[in-house]
Amino acid sequence: MLDVIAALAASAVLVIFLIMLIGAASVRPAARAYAYGVAAAWVALMIAIAASGGFTPGAIGPVPGPVLGFGALVIGGLAAWFWWPAFRDTLLGLPLSALIGINAFRIAGVFFLILYAQGRLSAPFAQSAGWGDIITGLVAIPLAAMTAAGRLPSRWVIAAWNAFGTLDLFTAILLGALSSPGTPIRFFTEGPGTSVMATLPWVIIPTVLVPLWLLVHLTVAWRLRSLTAEHPLALAT
Repeated sequence: MLDVIAALAASAVLVIFLIMLIGAASVRPAARAYAYGVAAAWVALMIAIAASGGFTPGAIGPVPGPVLGFGALVIGGLAAWFWWPAFRDTLLGLPLSALIGINAFRIAGVFFLILYAQGRLSAPFAQSAGWGDIITGLVAIPLAAMTAAGRLPSRWVIAAWNAFGTLDLFTAILLGALSSPGTPIRFFTEGPGTSVMATLPWVIIPTVLVPLWLLVHLTVAWRLRSLTAEHPLALAT
């Protein structure tokens, strides 16, 4: 039952991501259709690999499979950000409230704590990823609401939240890799490790959702970096 609920939740968040990042973009219909196609192909590829057992520990070498999927999408996202100005401008044109608000769904980090309680996920990954996501998601709610209403918090408050959310994601990936059975880099050896994160529906988190959230954090950081003290309300647009 937990896996079914997680699959529905991950699908809903992914759809919202695609609507926000692609559907709301000011691009030609053909370009929008192409972007949707690329996104669908990547998700389908990750699902197919996981369903066929391609992400099981040791199946594709010493590095955990989901980490390779994560790395590939992060590299692709960064390449698009720095060498495709239209892509970067589209993200920078999104309302800051939306960029912050999409992180509210990270309160679903409670799933990691439940998996730990069920004996399907080990410490310290479960607690770090779970509580880190929950805190990031809970704080995102008032920050997004205040930003949308024009009652902007200090830029340093947003920057601190953004840094915490980014660190949480990178820490989760690192701890996940160091807890994965069947790899020589496993450091945390007690319990089941993080094998469940290489199975459906959980594999969608490191291979799709985490890279997208990192892209959002990069966009927020860029907005803050370009903001001048004389124009604080520029964050609202």
